[in-house]
Order: sequence, then structure tokens, then C-alpha cells
Amino acid sequence: MIGSWISLRKGSALFCILLIAVQCAGCAQEQAPIGAAPLVQVAPVVQQDVNIYSEWVATLDGYVNAQIQPQVSGYLIKQDYSEGSFVHKDDVLFEIDPRPFQAVLDQAKAQLAQAEAQLGNATLNVNRDIPEAEANAIARSQLEGDSQAQMAAKATVAAGRATVEQAALNLSFTKVRSLISGIAGIAQVQVGNLVTPSAVLTGVSQVDPIKTYFPISGEEYLRIADRIHPETVNLLSSTAPIPLQLILSNGSTYARSGSILFADRQVDQQTGTIRIAGAFANPGNILRPGQYARIRAVTQVLKGALLVPQRAVSQLQGSAQVAVVGADNKITIRAVQTGERVDAMWVITSGLIAGDRVVAEGTQKVKDGSTVTPTAFTAASGGS
Repeated sequence: MIGSWISLRKGSALFCILLIAVQCAGCAQEQAPIGAAPLVQVAPVVQQDVNIYSEWVATLDGYVNAQIQPQVSGYLIKQDYSEGSFVHKDDVLFEIDPRPFQAVLDQAKAQLAQAEAQLGNATLNVNRDIPEAEANAIARSQLEGDSQAQMAAKATVAAGRATVEQAALNLSFTKVRSLISGIAGIAQVQVGNLVTPSAVLTGVSQVDPIKTYFPISGEEYLRIADRIHPETVNLLSSTAPIPLQLILSNGSTYARSGSILFADRQVDQQTGTIRIAGAFANPGNILRPGQYARIRAVTQVLKGALLVPQRAVSQLQGSAQVAVVGADNKITIRAVQTGERVDAMWVITSGLIAGDRVVAEGTQKVKDGSTVTPTAFTAASGGS
């Protein structure tokens, strides 16, 4: 009887194990149905004209930069401007002690008055001698001597007038004026310093408009200047100037566009680059000399370029491929050649035609020959 009970327990246990196995197999079939097509996001190949941009590192500089230097030597007695402020042309920036120059001017005026008196006396003598010489009342040599004295007096007067003009000019130079309108820099000297014409007192920069300098390679210069390729933009043309964009150091784009002014006369032999100058309007003087920025401009126009989202292109060991969705929703893996990147798109130079549909999201779910369930791709759903 005990043996029968043991046999019954073994049979019950075996039955339970088989029942659990059948139930688990059924669960597995419900969780992974066979033959379901994966859901992917699909984008069409777009054909349109595309502008290709180039970027260069730029340095900002004043449109005109003037070094303010005195034209006479003397002690600085006053600074008439606020550092960093806007000054106008001919505004007085510094004053040099005028007293020595005023004294020289007064002396020159006195000497001129003396010379003019001597000239007046010589003129009277000549005017008196002429009728007397004609009447043979005096020797002819006396008239000639008085005439020579008159000429010498005239020369002395002319020299005296020049001396007065020079002294007055030096006196005016004691007021050091701005040569241009612009932003005045920090003073390089202090009141009380003895300054000479070799000293730089400060600098003034015209910053509206403001210049930008940026180097481009010699090859790039030839491409944009000589139009070697038909799709190249002539960046240096004055007939149809290409607008420049200025990207500031904080990543923002300056609100106003600029234009090319000129290219330097030669290529830098050390770097192989040529310097290009541009200009931007700068109302409010926000931009200042010495700032770094980036210049962005159209250098090429691709006519009828084929574009796909960058997420659609898979790169492996130097080759690129995309998953093309056919009319029957089957996948064909196709090798492509990529060109320039334009925002979130990639230019495809070969391997696709306009109207092809490519998998832009979910490429890891597909393989060649597989069937998919396509939905429309958007940048928001696919990411950027």
C-alpha cells in the first residue's frame, strides 16, 4: 500500500510539471508574435538648391584708428575727455602748458612790429630820394643804397610774419585735439607729465562702421575669386556683394549683415592665407576693436542637391549607407556618397534619387529585405 501511495505522488508531480510547461509556452507565444513588421520613421529624399556656407575666425578693428600725439613738447596740465567716451573730430582731449608758447608768440609779434617800423622808414627814404636823384640833388648811389635797405626791411617783415604764424601755430598745438570722431581710449599719460611729440597720449577709433579681418586659405581665395567651379560664389565681387554674417563669441548672430571691403595685396608666406577685410554697421558702438568672432558667408550654391536627414545615414569604416523603403515597404540597404552637411540634413551626391524614401529613425531595427511599417519622420519625433 505504501508503494502505491508513492507511485501516485510521483504521477501527480509529473502532471504538474507538464501543465506548467504548457502554460509558459503559451505565454511566450502571446508576448512575441511571429512576423510583426517593425515600426520605423521614413523621410523622402528632397531635391532643392542649397547654399553652402564657410566660416572663418575674425578679429574686429576700428574702421579708422588714430594715435593721438602732441606736436609740441611741454607739461600736461589738463585732460579734457572721459576715457571710453565718444569724442568728435577737433574736440580738445589734452592741454599742454601754453605760457612758454604765448611768450614766444608775443616776442615774435614785437619783432615783427620792429621790422615793419624799419620797413616804413626805409620806404620814406626811398620815396624822398627818387625826386632828388632825378633832379641830381643827391648822388645816384644814395638812392640805390636806400632801395636795398627797403628790400632788406621787406624781407625782415616777411620773416617776422612767418615767425608769428609759427609761434601762433605752436600755441594752438598746446590744445591736443582728436583727429577723428570715435571712441577715445585710456589715457597713456597723466597730468603733470612732460610730453614730447614722440609720446602717444591715447587712441581714438571709429567703430561705426567697424572692420573685421579674417584669413582664408590661398586655395579658397582662388576658388571664390576666379570662379574655377561654375557653382562657386564670387565673394569678392563688388557688383553683387555677398552678405557676411557675424557670429559673436557667445554664439549669437549679429543682427546686421556686413560686406567685403577688400582682399590684401599678398598671401602670407608663413600661413598660406590671404587677409580679407569686411565691414559691419555698428550703431550704438556695441562692437569694439579687439573682439574675436566668426565670419559666415555663402561660398557655393549646389543646384538641385539631394538632401536626407543626417540620422538616416549610417557610417561604417569610411563608407556610408542608407535603408531605402520600397513601394512594398521592404528594405533595401544602399551605399551612398555624402557631400556637405546643411543644418540637420546631409547632401547625397550619389546612390539616391529624388522621391526615394529612407529610414530616418529606427535604422537599427531593419536589415536588407525586411518588411517595415513606415510612419512620417519629423525632426521633433526623430531628435536632432
